[in-house]
Amino acid sequence: MELAVGDVVAEKQYHLTRDSLVRYAGASGDFNPIHYRDDVARSVGLEGVIAHGMLTMGIAVQPVVDWLGTAGAVVDYQVRFTRPVLVDPETGADLTVVAKVGVVDDEGARIDLTVTFNDATVLGKAQVRVTLAGA
Repeated sequence: MELAVGDVVAEKQYHLTRDSLVRYAGASGDFNPIHYRDDVARSVGLEGVIAHGMLTMGIAVQPVVDWLGTAGAVVDYQVRFTRPVLVDPETGADLTVVAKVGVVDDEGARIDLTVTFNDATVLGKAQVRVTLAGA
């Protein structure tokens, strides 16, 4: 697999709903009410219900996993949570993920993720280290 710095290897949009949050809460065991009750979310200074940070992080890496397929593996993944993803009860929330090659080296590559919601970056310094088959 030939890669060059700056190559966009994946770009995808994901739609979250309140149902998505309930399903994630059940799977993860994270039943913090800021993820399903507007009144509780507002009582702690949020505008409303927000997506789980780990759900956002998991969604963000998925396009890289899909792109890699069996041609490599994710060996490290790190992000900084910079803004919450507000999930409207009626319209939900759309996350956009763009995965771009940041570094290519003997060990594989670093894929830099840009993850946005409402045109604002929600994950900072989102970087995925991958190994590549045959590298």
